[in-house]
Amino acid sequence: MCGIAGYIEWAAKSNQSELEAQGRVMAKAMLHRGPDAERVWADAERGLSLCHARLSVIDLSDAGLQPMTSANGRFVMVYNGEVYNADDILEEFGGDAPNLRGHSDSEVILEACAHWGVAAAVEKFIGMFAFAIWDKREKTLTMARDRFGIKPFYYGEQNGVFFFGSELKALMAHDKFVRDIDRNALASYMRFNYVPAPQSIFKNVSKLQPGHVLTLRPDGMRDIKPFWSLREIASHAQKNTSNLSDTEAEDQLDLLLRDAVKRRMVADVPLGAFLSGGIDSSTVVALMQAQSSKKIHTYSIGMQAEGYNEAEHAKAVATHLGTDHTELYVSPQDAQDVIPDLASYYDEPFADSSQIPTFLVSKLARKSVTVALSGDGGDELFCGYNRYLWGDRIWQRVGGWPNFVKTCASAGIEALKPQTWDHISQIIPNSKRPRQLGIKMHKVARALTVKDDLELYRRLTSFWEDTEQLVPGSLELKNILWDESLKKDVPDFRERMQLLDALTYMPDDILCKVDRASMAVSLEARVPLLDHRVAEFAFHLPKHQRVRDGQGKWLLRNVLARYIPRELFERPKMGFGIPIGDWLKGPLRDWAEDLLSVEKLEADGLLNAQPIRDVWQDHLSGKINGEVQLWTVLMFQAWREKWVL
Repeated sequence: MCGIAGYIEWAAKSNQSELEAQGRVMAKAMLHRGPDAERVWADAERGLSLCHARLSVIDLSDAGLQPMTSANGRFVMVYNGEVYNADDILEEFGGDAPNLRGHSDSEVILEACAHWGVAAAVEKFIGMFAFAIWDKREKTLTMARDRFGIKPFYYGEQNGVFFFGSELKALMAHDKFVRDIDRNALASYMRFNYVPAPQSIFKNVSKLQPGHVLTLRPDGMRDIKPFWSLREIASHAQKNTSNLSDTEAEDQLDLLLRDAVKRRMVADVPLGAFLSGGIDSSTVVALMQAQSSKKIHTYSIGMQAEGYNEAEHAKAVATHLGTDHTELYVSPQDAQDVIPDLASYYDEPFADSSQIPTFLVSKLARKSVTVALSGDGGDELFCGYNRYLWGDRIWQRVGGWPNFVKTCASAGIEALKPQTWDHISQIIPNSKRPRQLGIKMHKVARALTVKDDLELYRRLTSFWEDTEQLVPGSLELKNILWDESLKKDVPDFRERMQLLDALTYMPDDILCKVDRASMAVSLEARVPLLDHRVAEFAFHLPKHQRVRDGQGKWLLRNVLARYIPRELFERPKMGFGIPIGDWLKGPLRDWAEDLLSVEKLEADGLLNAQPIRDVWQDHLSGKINGEVQLWTVLMFQAWREKWVL
């Protein structure tokens, strides 16, 4: 796991020492991603600089140092990530196997790309990766990002310079980088609380889409092609659903997951796992412990706030499995102390408030391990989010209602404050009571007025809806969430929601959150549930093996039940949240009031202060719970003060 960056100065005016010096500045901006080594390779003739910050995980010797040159001397690579089937790939070389200098996966994938070409080689890789390879002979730079976007990759061109890097920090460190905010990207951010790919917050800078290869040619032309498409897999699965029996499906998923987890347990440094006590992380830890002769190190964060603490559940799972478990109960002050540094960790506006506990658990784990396995991806692959069940039910029941009936129903729900709905929910047994029912009911109310199911999904995943009024002069990019042709590829609404989450929310929110939080403390996070073989299997499952008896993750639950008793994990989904709404009314109020002042909101004409101030006042008065909308604005304001103003 590392940080990579580089640039090509088309005019090639810089000399070797200048290219190397600028490369070192870019690498230093990412030293949190790779504190173990910092190196630069430059080619003055082409105006090229490649830089690398290394976190040593496999092959700790100098043989694993980057930038790395291929055995034939033609290719130079910088690489971030892990490819877990490197040994299998070596066997595919047969009699053409290269003489390796060490045993790092970096060297194997470089030689694979040199042997088969990047486009053919990446199809063989099992893992997470983002890399750039310079071809000295053809004068091309080829870049690739893994299938799910577990590892980040930014690129763009400004002032005659082509940049790329793991984080925007590296690009911003270059002398010629211009920090012009893209209003259209800002509008998208306000809707989703993250900037959706391929946009970035800056003009002329993009994110490479997951599962794509980008080739930069000598004339500056770019060629972008996919090497793997989850959309195509989901479409194919509609007509080619698995016909395995329940038992056969359980057996096969068990084997796939065991292999995915086992491959990700290979490291030359201490290794552990995050454990929330939920289904996904419990499955990962159970399979780790089942395949280890030593106690697995597990880590969880606890909070005293009611409705936000899963630590006791995690401890019960750890006790049953016999892991070496570490838990840390954090105070509200501990969590709030992280907030001033969030803009440094997330160098693009990002407002999923679970970024705070994710950072805290990463910091806890890093005290004793360098690698931690995570359970991310299970919800998207196995139908775990509440919106899959709620959204599908809502549309099936009210989709055909007359508009005036839906409008009246929506108004009736919104007539009760979220707090009132929360109070009503107390009549539901605690084991089945959904957390934050009030917020969910108001989402339902907003969803009742939609025209079709695609608009319903957007409503369920949007926080600010009239974004072009919120960001004057913007024109929000209409991405796949507005693509009507998706209905033909995946007619079933529930499965379409899963696919949309896996293509947007998962890489741009969930995986971004985990990557930045873990790498901020130089911790490598691995996500075995996002092995692409597991994903392809999951999307081919029939509906009744994903959802049964009104419950998602049916098959995954059955696999987990082979390792731990059901009573340890059968409970309502909690998520990984914190009571931001309460804090904004209390200890964070002065901080928020400062950032939400009309003067600061409208300082550079990017935001319209009035709708934001309205939500702020309504939140303070208790009229609404505006925590997510407000957090989105606050994180942008904090980011802007850190990186732009």
